[in-house]
This record gives sequence, C-alpha cells and structure tokens, in this order.
Amino acid sequence: MMYKFFSVFTSLALSLACIQLQAQDLRSPAVPLITIDPYTSVWSFSDKLYDEPTRHWTGRPHRLTGKIRVDGKTLDFMGAPIASRKTIVPTGSQKPYAVKYTFENPGADWMKPTYNATFWKTGQGGFAPDADQTMRTKWNSNDLWVRREVELKDLNFNKLLLLLKHDDNVEVYINGVEAYTCNCWTDEYKAIQLSDQVKSSLKKGKNLIAIHCANTAGGQHLDFGLADEIKPSVAIQPVIQKSVIVKATQSIYDFACGPVDLKVTFTSPLLMSNFDVLSRPVSYVTFDVQSNDGKPHDVQLYFDASAELAVNNSEQTVIGKRSSNETLHILSAGTQSQKMLQTKGDNVRIDWGYVYVAAGKSPQTTTVITEAPKAHAAFTQTGILPKTDDALTAREVGSQPTVLAISYNLGKVSTTPASTHVLVGYDDIQSVEFFKTPLKAWWRRNSGTSFEKMLVSAEKEYKQLIQECTSFDQQLYKDALQSGGEEYAQLCELGYRQAIAAHKLVAGPDGIPFFFSKENFSNGSIGTVDVTYPSAPLFLLYNPTLLKGMMDPIFYYTESGKWTKPFAAHDVGTYPQANGQTYGEDMPVEESGNMLILATAIAEVEGNADYAKKHWKALTTWAEYLKKAGLDPENQLCTDDFAGHLAHNANLSIKAILGIAGYGKLAAMQGDASTATTYNALAKDMAQKWTQMAQDGDHYSLTFDKKGTWSQKYNLVWDKMLGLNIFSPEIAKKEISYYLTKQNKFGLPLDSRKSYTKSDWIIWTATLTNSPKDFQQILHPVYVFANEGPSRIPLSDWHETTNGESVGFRARSVVGGYYIKLLDDYLKKKQSKN
Repeated sequence: MMYKFFSVFTSLALSLACIQLQAQDLRSPAVPLITIDPYTSVWSFSDKLYDEPTRHWTGRPHRLTGKIRVDGKTLDFMGAPIASRKTIVPTGSQKPYAVKYTFENPGADWMKPTYNATFWKTGQGGFAPDADQTMRTKWNSNDLWVRREVELKDLNFNKLLLLLKHDDNVEVYINGVEAYTCNCWTDEYKAIQLSDQVKSSLKKGKNLIAIHCANTAGGQHLDFGLADEIKPSVAIQPVIQKSVIVKATQSIYDFACGPVDLKVTFTSPLLMSNFDVLSRPVSYVTFDVQSNDGKPHDVQLYFDASAELAVNNSEQTVIGKRSSNETLHILSAGTQSQKMLQTKGDNVRIDWGYVYVAAGKSPQTTTVITEAPKAHAAFTQTGILPKTDDALTAREVGSQPTVLAISYNLGKVSTTPASTHVLVGYDDIQSVEFFKTPLKAWWRRNSGTSFEKMLVSAEKEYKQLIQECTSFDQQLYKDALQSGGEEYAQLCELGYRQAIAAHKLVAGPDGIPFFFSKENFSNGSIGTVDVTYPSAPLFLLYNPTLLKGMMDPIFYYTESGKWTKPFAAHDVGTYPQANGQTYGEDMPVEESGNMLILATAIAEVEGNADYAKKHWKALTTWAEYLKKAGLDPENQLCTDDFAGHLAHNANLSIKAILGIAGYGKLAAMQGDASTATTYNALAKDMAQKWTQMAQDGDHYSLTFDKKGTWSQKYNLVWDKMLGLNIFSPEIAKKEISYYLTKQNKFGLPLDSRKSYTKSDWIIWTATLTNSPKDFQQILHPVYVFANEGPSRIPLSDWHETTNGESVGFRARSVVGGYYIKLLDDYLKKKQSKN
C-alpha cells in the first residue's frame, strides 16, 4: 500500500552532514508553520514572523507566540503582541442587552439622540434569523435599524474600540456622529478604533449607539459593543529576522537576537511513504540558539499556542487541561460544548477536539495554562512563567485568550548550539462523517490508541523524522530543479505542505485509507472530483494509494446505489460531512472524464490495471456516457465553473476524448483486446473531428461555435504523459506558440473571456511543450505571481494576470498539480524502460 519515495534522477542516499540549504529568493505569499489538515493549519501572512499574529489559512488569528530572553532582555521573534481589552459595553455574546429596533424605514434623523423611537419594537441584542443564546432577537427582513442606550461611568479611555459583527452592509452612529460604515460583512467581531470626533461626543451617563444593517445576500446578523484596549505593561522589541526558507516539509527562520543567533524550524512530517506519520496530527517547532560574539550568554525561550486553535469563533468558551507522562509535559484546551462533526462549511474552523502543546520533561522546562497577557508579562519581566494554572475553567476565547505556554531555561549558551523543541498537535477525536458513520483519523484506526500515547511516539521519533524530512526536502528540490529549473523547484516546495494539509487521511469503513480533500475558500465541499484531478500529480508521484483514497469515496457513492446518475458525482458532501453531494449542479463530462483519466494514470504508474478492474462497472458506465455526450459537450459546468457555463467547450471535449482513450488502455491492460480496439478507434475518430471543429487559424478556439476565441488546452497533457497518442503533436505545438503571444506579467489568462487565470493549469499547459525554453517562458510569470503578488495569503490558485491579486481560492490542494512536470519526467523514464 505504501510506496517508497522514489527519485526521478538520483537515488536517495544523501548524508545529512553534506546537506546545505540553498539560498531562496522566493518571497512566499504566506509561510506554512503548523500544517496538519484543513482545520489545523497555521500560517504567517507577513514578511517577518513577528510583524503580525499568526493565522489560520482563512485569515482568522490562530496565535503562536515566541519570545527569547538574552541576558535579561526580552525580544519577540513570533507573533505580534496581543493587546488585551477591557469590556466597556458588552456584546450579546457576553451578556443580554436591551435595544429598540424596527424593520421599517424610520425616515430621517433615526440615529440622533433626540429622535422619538417610542413606537419601535423592544427586544434584546444581537440579531439573526434564528435566535440563540447570543443572537436573541429574530431578524429575517432586508433592513434592520437598532438604537441602544449605553451607560458610561468614565471617559478615561486608552483606545476606545467598537466591537462589531455584522452581515451585510452597515452604518454606525454614536450620539448621532458617524462612527463606521462598510458595504461588507464579517462573521467575527471586528475591532474598530473610534475617531476623535466620536470620542468627543461621549459623555458620562447615557449615550446612544444607532446602527442600520442591510441584508443583501446569504446570511444575516448584527451584534455590537464597546471595549478599551489596555496599554501593554512592558514595551517589547522584536529580534532582527535575517532570512526565511520554505522547504517541502519545513519552514526555517533565522534571527539575530543581539549577541545570540536563533534558528526556528517548523516541521510537519508529511512523508507519504508512512501513513501513520503522515496522518499523525503533530508538527514540531525546533529552536537552535548559539552565541555570535564568542561569549556565553544567559538565554531563556518562550513559546505558546492560543486556545483560538480550538474554536470556530471568539465567542466560544474553552477549558484548559494539563497532564503528563514519563517523558512529556502535556497541555491542552478545547471548547466546552464539544459538538462533534457539526460545524461544516467553507470559512470555518474546528470547534471540537483539543489543541495540544507538549514538551520533553526537564528541570529547565516549565509550563502554564493562563491568560496570554499574564504569561507574556511574567516571562518578559522575569523570564519565569506564572506558577499556577488559572485557565482550567470555561472562559470565552475573545475575552482574555487562554494560552498553552512553555518556557525553556537554556542557561549559558556559547558558540556550541543549544537546541530544544516543542510538539503542537490537535486531537479531533472524530475526523469525518461518511454517510452518517463517524470515521477516525488513520493513526487512530486501532483500538487502544490514545492521543497521549501518540505524542510519546512522536517525541521518541523526533530526531529520526527531522532527519527524514531534511533528506526528503533536499531530494525533492534536486529532482524539481533538474526537471524544471530553480523557479519550478521553489514553486514545488511552496505547494507541498499546502496540497497535503488540505486533506484528511482517515480509516474507511472497510479499513482502507480514505483521503478527503476540502475545497478551501471555494465552497467547502468534501471529496470534490475536480479538486482531486488537478492535485493528482503530487500523489501519483509519491504514493498513488492516496489518490485511490480520494477516488474511493466517489466509487462507493456510485457502487452503493446512493448515486444513480450515469456520470460521476461532483463531491460527497460539505466538509467534514461526507453524506452525499451538496454542490448545486452536476458536472457530468468533467467528473466522468476526470475519474477515467486518473484511473488510467494510476495504472500507468503502478504498471497494472488492478485498481480499475475493481471499479470496472462504474468506469464502464462513465465511459458510455462520454461516448454519447463528450465530443461536443452541452451547456454545462466544468472545473472552471467560476467562469460560468460554457457550451461546446473544446478543452472539456479533450478531457472526454482522453477519458475514452484511457478506458481503452485499461481494457488492453486487462487483456480485453476487443474493447481496447473499439475505444481506441473511437477516441482517435473523435480527436480528428475535434481538430476540424476547433481549428481557428493559428490556434484552436475556446468553443467550437465561436471563432476568434482561445483557451488553455491543459487537459491535452495526459495524451503524451499516458502514452495515448490520440491527438497530433502539432496541436500542442501550435497552441504553445499562440500562448506565448498572450501572456501578461503574472501569467497566461485561462481563456479569452477574462484576464484571470489558474496557476495549476498554467503549469499543466507549460508541460505540453518539449522545449525547456518555452516551459520556462510560460512558468516564469507564475513564479512572479507567487513572489510579488499583493495578496498575502496561503497560495491562491486563481489570480489576476494583470496585477497579481488573488481573485478567490486559497490554501487549496490543487497546487499539487504543480508537480505535473516532475510526473511527466518520471513517466518518460518509466516508459523508456518498457
């Protein structure tokens, strides 16, 4: 089941002693830190690790904090300092409050203190379509006007903030003075600093907050309050960041901390040759410190993880817990409610299970569970943590964030490096619901396994896994460098952890591995076929069993009779509930072609059609559908559905034709010569018709019926990679020549309709050529996008080619498609031996 990591060009026989990290020019749009799965995924969105709080890939703060104390002086190396707040006027998440409200337009002056609101309704805030413990009044109309009188006993504020959660457009007035307006929405409490004009309108006693919120689409809600930001008790200075290098499994920061140097390495051992390690929800953070002036220095280190990692929103309450065993100090925190597998959707985070921080037992190591400001102030001032936990009872995350904190007293550090490390993990207990059956993570498939036992194993294997990750990273870089050059190698490194961590590896109902993807910042679907398809090259290279684990839930859906349509489903649900397709529209040709091509690719990599034989009935049904509907697709969606419906789609037709050809090849590999001959001849006949239908002078058109258009024919890449030889090689040559005339600074547009693009498809398109020069010309703008694009988020695969801005999507698995050039080289080498 588990494939040993192969090298395309060289054997894996590197000695760590001779490994040198190459310089890296790429400025990552965001740096992966803790990358475990779609829920536990922490990134730095800034150039410097200490410029901003670390964040979940969705952008919500998931704070990791790091400090170093050298000879009594404390410096920050990770995470911006957390500003604590004092509640002035509570939000509905904190306590009930009285309001006047109306759904009818109140006319002019509704926001002024002198306005007569006697006939408005009376109720409690906040507002939402379904009332609950925090949103206490139902609101289902398009517009809502609210007036809330608040009592202020003191006007001595440091930084007065409006705490506002609204959906959608909002206008806020305080004592009749405009305080904030925005045609936008937010599902979390946004802290908005109030202007001097607003603050000057405040008075002791009664004040008025008046808000109009307009629902324009989707959900709706409103809640608000006031808070004062408390000045930090101690001013902190950051270290100097010298460099950051992003490797496949590791992100490495180097800092100058006065007379000592600090290296911080974040390692997620996502090694696809070992499923127990791959699915183990633990990342390592390693700290290496040494003197840079030849003198010994007294050094202490501090690290914490916020309980934010265990909640979907800041209103939820968490409980801390500590335990220990013979080798580890273990701290954890999780929500009080623990509603397993209930929170689903796109822009959401996990709110069941527990975040863990663990460290090896040592007299020099101390731990505490407490409020962030308290832990930070104690270490900053003394280098020592508070002695008692005070966050073991339920408290709201947003009030005073609970942290799981560890400090290390490294003593006198000289030119000989001092090293220590911490484990950060997440126990989700139950990972995915599959047709109403909860499934556990792969590492937890055997009875008697516990999270604490797994942590002990992770600690025991720390040195070995760091060595394996370093070797793997070096080999991957060398292979990608030889395959596609320096820029290609760096893009592959950047995409590796993102692609894997957008999945969850679980034990399926029959004990086989299921590898569920999540459509991050797309629509939240689970197991989407047209997300599996572009990500497949990475997994075909390093372990095809993982690709099978993506496809098996779709096969089950059909073979169980739960999906009865004559083409493949789009998805199996909304993450983490895989109970059946939830996407609103089918993609018949797209998904059927994807499944057939990928089954053929697995057979080509493995050298047999055993996997396809197991699912032959379903594949036959889908091949028959493509025979009828594939050559000239009707007006239906394809994987580029964000661009809208498209009839007579030439690129989609290529996919159908190659799916039919793949079916023929699979039949031949099973010894069915008759079926193979029939389908191969059919595919070639369809390809000839395609060439005539799509011909448009110096290129081939976007659709068969609209000449003067064009599109990337990225699906064509499988024709040469799988040795199908259905289309004339001249088609790819003509297309490449044409594409080179259409490029913008940040990439080749997807097609002639818009100037935006998909970076994964660009690299597939570049792989159509056999010319290294042409490959580099098409690839280079993608590198420019990653390196210079203004959107500082985990790598987006959908961006604007004119200015490099992300249009949508982020942190998706489809960047595994960047590995298609490596896969092409691997298959060439494999085929040359046969």
